[in-house]
Order: sequence, then structure tokens, then C-alpha cells
Amino acid sequence: MAPLIHVAGHDIKVTTLDKVLFPDDGITKGDMLVHYLAVAEAMLPHLAGRPLTLRRFPHGLATEGFFQKDTGGRFPDWIDTVEVAHRHSEGSIRYVMCDDAASLLYLANQGTIEFHIWTATAADLDHPDRLVMDLDPPPGVTVAELRSVARRARDLYTGLGLTAYLQATGGRGYHVVAPLDRGADFTFVRDLAGRLASRLAADDPDRLTTAQRKNRRGDRIFLDVNRNGHAQTFIAPYSMRARPGATVATPLDWGELGRSTPNGFTTASIRRRLARKADPWAGMDDHAASPAAVRARLDALDADRQAST
Repeated sequence: MAPLIHVAGHDIKVTTLDKVLFPDDGITKGDMLVHYLAVAEAMLPHLAGRPLTLRRFPHGLATEGFFQKDTGGRFPDWIDTVEVAHRHSEGSIRYVMCDDAASLLYLANQGTIEFHIWTATAADLDHPDRLVMDLDPPPGVTVAELRSVARRARDLYTGLGLTAYLQATGGRGYHVVAPLDRGADFTFVRDLAGRLASRLAADDPDRLTTAQRKNRRGDRIFLDVNRNGHAQTFIAPYSMRARPGATVATPLDWGELGRSTPNGFTTASIRRRLARKADPWAGMDDHAASPAAVRARLDALDADRQAST
């Protein structure tokens, strides 16, 4: 009989705990469940109320996983969901949400290794409260270069009235994220993020690019703002990554950047970190900015630059 874990008022049946999900590291499904229970307190505020895309590997990394958006009606009725209409066609998708530790454990038990979150919440699906720039390097870019670009993005954000938050993605790069006050729709925010990226790239065209096509990027760091579109997602803080090493997406203080690497935290080290350090992204909504005000400042900077040329 599969064991039951009682969490957040629900009995969760957990199965195949000894199944190896990360063959290169010997990490089992039971180890993954321990991780998500350990990080739940820090992670749940970043998941709560947001539609999720799940990246599931029921049989581990030795086989091909898949992304899941629609619940398909297969989850328990106590797990929150939200129905999102297709924008350009009939029909809808019912996304799962994760508002408590029971939901987190249940979804992890389904083989969900990665949790990807919307930049908007179910309370206002048309107005994002996060702006995300993903610093995506090609092979050969040093961590020192990435850190330099992250700082420049932070400085640009700050100068325009955005509060910049940093995340080591657990993969190749960093995210630079800013909280918003839900004062604009996805089209506005996507355009704003694109202008921020274009400004950074224009100041250093030999190292940075906004080119969508990989064959046009060369050896430059791609400033990816595609995650700001409607129904697009980014990796949730404290989510494991489905790659060898079982790395973990980790919010950082800016003072930690110089000692960090994008994939420097693992399931073991993140527990030690949270035992001694509060979540650097806690309270970020207290610093939400107006997208319209940010764009007005950017317009003024662009006008000044144009006048000086």
C-alpha cells in the first residue's frame, strides 16, 4: 500500500519513492518530494494564485518528459484551477494552481520536476504583475560577463523606477525581474520589456542581442523578454530543474551576485541556505511600479539621446 503523507489538511498518497529520477545523481522521487516539502514555505508565495505550466517526468530524466498546461480534469477537486479562454480561437485551457503545501506535494508526486509560473495571477489574468528579462548566454560566455550584464540591467531598471530582483535560474543564465502594479496589459508590458532589452543591447551590440533567431545571435548574450507575453511563463523560485545535477532556481540578493553561478544551488544546498537566510524575494510586491510611469521615463531618456545625436 502506498504511504500517505498528511499535509495542509489533506492525505497525499505518495508512490514509487525509490524511483530514480536523476540517474546521473542518484536522486529519487522521494528525494524530490523531500525537497518540495522543505522549500514549500519560501516557494508557495511565488506560486499562489498563478496559473502553472508543469514539466513532468514520471519516469525520470532517462525518458522524455512533457509540458502540461491543461489539467484534463484529472486532479483532485481540492486543488485550485483557473480557466483561461484562448485569445484567438474558441475553447479554453484549465490551468492548475498551487496555493498550499498539499497541492505542491501532490503535483510533485505526479512527476512534476519543474514549476513554471505566469507573470499574472488568476485575480487579474490580463494585467501582469511581473516583468522578466532572461539573460540567456551561448556556450563560452563567462559567468563574469553574465554578472556584468545583470548589473547593467539592474541599473537600467533602477534608473527608470523599477525595483530589480535577481534569480539564478538553475540553468545557463539569470533572470532580472521587477514587480508591477498591474496597471498595464500584456501588450504594453511586453513592449516595455522589449524596449529595455533593446536599450541594453544598443549600448553593447558586440556582447548583447535581442535577435529572436539563434543564427543571428552569434556569440552574444540573448536578452530574452518573450516570457512577458500572454500565457508565457518563467521558472518558479525554488523549482528544481530537469537537468543533471538537480539544480534549483534560486532568488539572490544583489550582493550575492559576485559569488554566484546560474546553476550553483542544488537540492542539498538550498535547504542549508533557507535554514540561515530569508527569501530575498519576500515582500517584492511592496515595490510594485507603474508600467506607464516607467515608459514615460524611458521615453524621456530616448528623447534626450535623440536630441544629443
